[in-house]
Amino acid sequence: MKELPIHIQLQPESGKTLYEQIYEYIRDEIRAGRLFRNEKLPSARFLAEYLQVSRTTVDMAYDQLVLEGYVEAKPRRGYFVSAYEELYAIDGPKGETAQPHRQTDRQETRYDFSPNAIDMRFFPYATWKKITKNILVDANSKLFSLGEPQGDLQLRTTICRYLHGSRGVNCEPEQIIIGAGNDYLLLLLEKILGRHVPVAMENPTYVRAYRIFRSCAYPVRLIPVDESGMRVDRLRRTDARVAYVMPSHQYPTGVSMPIGRRMELLRWASEAEDRYLIEDDYDSEFRYRGKPLPSLQASDADGRVVYIGTFSKAIAPAIRVSYMVLPYPLLARYREECGFYSSTVSRIDQSILNEFIRGGYFERYLNKMRKRYREKHDLLLSALKPFERDFHISGSDAGLHVLLTDRRGRAEDELARMAADVDVKVYKMSDFRMQEESAENRKTAPEGTAREKTTLILGYGGLTTEEIREGVAGLQDAWKPQSFL
Repeated sequence: MKELPIHIQLQPESGKTLYEQIYEYIRDEIRAGRLFRNEKLPSARFLAEYLQVSRTTVDMAYDQLVLEGYVEAKPRRGYFVSAYEELYAIDGPKGETAQPHRQTDRQETRYDFSPNAIDMRFFPYATWKKITKNILVDANSKLFSLGEPQGDLQLRTTICRYLHGSRGVNCEPEQIIIGAGNDYLLLLLEKILGRHVPVAMENPTYVRAYRIFRSCAYPVRLIPVDESGMRVDRLRRTDARVAYVMPSHQYPTGVSMPIGRRMELLRWASEAEDRYLIEDDYDSEFRYRGKPLPSLQASDADGRVVYIGTFSKAIAPAIRVSYMVLPYPLLARYREECGFYSSTVSRIDQSILNEFIRGGYFERYLNKMRKRYREKHDLLLSALKPFERDFHISGSDAGLHVLLTDRRGRAEDELARMAADVDVKVYKMSDFRMQEESAENRKTAPEGTAREKTTLILGYGGLTTEEIREGVAGLQDAWKPQSFL
């Protein structure tokens, strides 16, 4: 077998984990064209022995490459470089290294109703800079040392207090693991739960999490969602040992899970050993009716819920700080199997975030953004009133998007194309519906399932009020609903 010409110089003192260094090296080799399409990569065992690192370290690097599409894992054959024609290098000025770009034939849409975008115009940049400056001025050698694998104790303590006060989460700082984004935490969780564990997911669902689970070789069982969330009766028909849910605000349907369904899920988890629920509480801070719903973890008396949250939505995507609360049985596994991993968030960033929260700046910023998003939320619903005869509007109680379900039987592709013709981008619910992947899932599919209703997703977090008005006016012109005639 032709092995990879490996020239990785691992640097433990660089501040990056070993798996990140391996991942970045192979990624850059692919981007630069030094590794070719369909070229076979070394086995994880070979690469681990060659670099004198653990097999788990190499597995995590390969998992991330598979997740991002640079590498394809073929059962019983190994890892191969994926097709990547869309990546190309533009020659820079003489003497400069060409940087990779992603090719696209489409121009940016003028009115993009993305459900993932947030508004950064009101971020307290001056406060963040001031905190950063003060921390660096007072820094000592400890701040630049490696730190604790789970994250600094001060930040974990601050997060623990915040979660208990805002979400009712019951935990101790020792149960919290801080990581650079939910992707890393889900990859880490795969090492804790073990490989090939059947995972149940709501359908439609958060596509990125689905792809991560698939890249980890998890058999995924797709469970339909009704007005109360994941259907536990359908969950019971599967062999799933873990269920990934978003009870406070399901993405993308916007469903909030009532207490009865939550108790059903907790009962399912407690009925067998080694069953767990992963609660992704991705945007619980933004709710516009009533009080924020308590977390599912707050009702967990048996230690069955893994709670995951992030500051990317509430503060800024670039913060890249997420956290995971492990029940004690899984915490013991983490310490045994993964306790040697270094933290993926720099201690400086942890210190800045800790002061931002502890000093009350986060709460003030959050209150300001709730008000801003509420204004956009109300404006969008008001602008959509002329559409109510042709569309059922839902999902408006929380989060940063609403749903439009067509009453006239038109296709999602047709409506999305018509919107694109007037420079408006809307998102199709079908893009979040995963396909059955196995005979096990097909057995659980109901007979005679009707065609899913045409539903479009309109996010408003990243748009200005004027852009919301103009974008909706464009949709009115594009779709020309019967109610306008």
